[in-house]
Amino acid sequence: MLTKAQIAVPVATLWTNRDSARDLDTPAISNPVHITHWLNSLNYDTRLALCDENRIQSQALFGQEVFVVEERNGWSHVLLPDQSSSKDDRGYPGWIPSAQLLPGEPSPADTYAIVTSKFTDLINKKNETEFELSFQTTLPIVKEHDDLIEVETPFGTRFLRQTDIIISRSKVNDRKGSGRDIVSSGELFLDLPYLWGGMSSFGFDCSGFSYTMYKTQGYMIPRDANDQAKEGREVPLDQLLPGDLLFFAYDEGKGSIHHVAIYYGEGKMIHSPNTGKTIEILSLKGTYYEKELCAARRYWEETEGSP
Repeated sequence: MLTKAQIAVPVATLWTNRDSARDLDTPAISNPVHITHWLNSLNYDTRLALCDENRIQSQALFGQEVFVVEERNGWSHVLLPDQSSSKDDRGYPGWIPSAQLLPGEPSPADTYAIVTSKFTDLINKKNETEFELSFQTTLPIVKEHDDLIEVETPFGTRFLRQTDIIISRSKVNDRKGSGRDIVSSGELFLDLPYLWGGMSSFGFDCSGFSYTMYKTQGYMIPRDANDQAKEGREVPLDQLLPGDLLFFAYDEGKGSIHHVAIYYGEGKMIHSPNTGKTIEILSLKGTYYEKELCAARRYWEETEGSP
């Protein structure tokens, strides 16, 4: 029987198995978590191993609901219902340290605070910063004050700065944006280093980037590139518009899909490339991406003034 819990750290990494984390990953599996210290301690090879050795699946943000399947030796086998996946129709599966979870589910609310700055402080009643929250962290609103928003968290009420959030009637932005709005959200993260499995402003992988930028504009899409390529509306490659998702496959587009990017317009794309690189805007012409481009999908909807 599944039980419900919430993420109790700014960013919790979803590991493939209980033994996937290495000794050098201790800052990422502790509570308090030390994501920046962890990332700064990784070199190219140890970062690449997160992918090549299949250590990480995804990440979840503070206050996010998870379903706990089982608990073993300090680790919880969980499902992330907000991240749809063909791996499990109940949510994205993986393992999170039990110390990074608190039992229970988020309180129902009429409105939610969604973080729209890269980072914001979680402030306690003494006006002290407890820790830094990532872009797109979403928490139920208790009360609005002059400059602060009082929110419910897994360990009681805290405060966020009004200037760093938007208020929505649902956990996803209730004002759907256009394809160009999706692109604009992505531009905020230019030069951010790639992180395999990344789903936060500490680092994104390719599909985590597309998933999150769509979410900023009110659209929930699957977590992984191969699943993203199966849904939405198919778009002919000669009819691309900004915000469309571009998919790339091995064997010059004939093999399995291995990458996703967001079409930027004018023959360019914005994407989180791979380990050792940063989020960039790239012209497709003359690149190996041009040869591997195999499909495009559109999830965004026409809005007033959209292309």
